[in-house]
Amino acid sequence: MSNSGEVSRRVLLAGSAAAAGIATAPGLAEKPAHARGPSARMTPQSHVSLTVNGTRQALTLDPRVTLLDALREHLHLSGTKKGCDHGQCGACTVIVNGRRINSCLTLAVMHEGDDVVTIEGLGSPEKLHPMQAAFVKHDGFQCGYCTPGQICSSVAMLGEIKDGIPSHVSEDLNHIAFSDVEVRERMSGNICRCAAYPNIIAAIREVHEA
Repeated sequence: MSNSGEVSRRVLLAGSAAAAGIATAPGLAEKPAHARGPSARMTPQSHVSLTVNGTRQALTLDPRVTLLDALREHLHLSGTKKGCDHGQCGACTVIVNGRRINSCLTLAVMHEGDDVVTIEGLGSPEKLHPMQAAFVKHDGFQCGYCTPGQICSSVAMLGEIKDGIPSHVSEDLNHIAFSDVEVRERMSGNICRCAAYPNIIAAIREVHEA
């Protein structure tokens, strides 16, 4: 190898060592969190008051906390599942003011005064919600991870049809009729990797007819 190549390597190594020395020199390295003062360590907290499953809740949260994490980590309502955390799977679906939403895509502080219903608020093991009972009857779940979101979405979805809210497949915008096609379209945001879709539709159909 040529001398010029050797010199280049030496210059490169020397420069790297010098840069490392400067970065770790006293006064230039980043101070640890405990040495930066209170303002650098503290994140401003926000207060939010909302009703969850019929109970008023007052929370003090980092304003970046999602509704999903507020439910799971602060209120310990772990029935609502964290799946993709990107709004693509529907496992985190809850009902807010009568409408279903992906709780991973919204911040808790955005729901001041709102009414939130999770799977725990729909029914209990002693008294199942009709949709929960139908899912059990028709074997609408296998691993069960998506089931809370599926059930919350199903309940709210039937409310949408009842209220005349159209979907992309509605043929008559003035009269929204229940059909398997409507159900498949409206439930398409809730993914079941176990592929229990026919059983889920059967459960929803039974509740609608009842």
